[in-house]
Amino acid sequence: MWRETALQASPSVGFRAPAREPELAEAERRLGREIPSELKQMLLESNGVIGHSSVDTVWPLDQIVEQNLLFWSDPSFAQLYMSFDALLFFGDNGGGDQFAFVQKPQRPDIFVWEHETDSRRWVAGDLRDYLGRSLRHGGDDWYQM
Repeated sequence: MWRETALQASPSVGFRAPAREPELAEAERRLGREIPSELKQMLLESNGVIGHSSVDTVWPLDQIVEQNLLFWSDPSFAQLYMSFDALLFFGDNGGGDQFAFVQKPQRPDIFVWEHETDSRRWVAGDLRDYLGRSLRHGGDDWYQM
């Protein structure tokens, strides 16, 4: 289902080998929270989605874990940026801006964190909407339109 969704938006999208259930369980244990169900289902079909210009539209599971643990715990980030505790990052635009689910309160919406301004704003209603918007528009700054 998720591969078809991505291919409808862009026939040139790239996929990785699927993640496995035990890897997802270990990732959730390390993160200390659940991964949104639609993201888990997508990762079970493809452990990441490669979009335009080889950008990780959706990161592989290990990158999701490592990046979120870094953003939640790095003391220098706490001095530079608002708290990232409510977000679960899962992809980027290749230039520093990152995409995340809001987890507190839990909701399906996708927000972009713009690294230069520390702004966070809505860009998609859910993962399906995000894939459609990010893969269809042909550029890595699609969310700035």
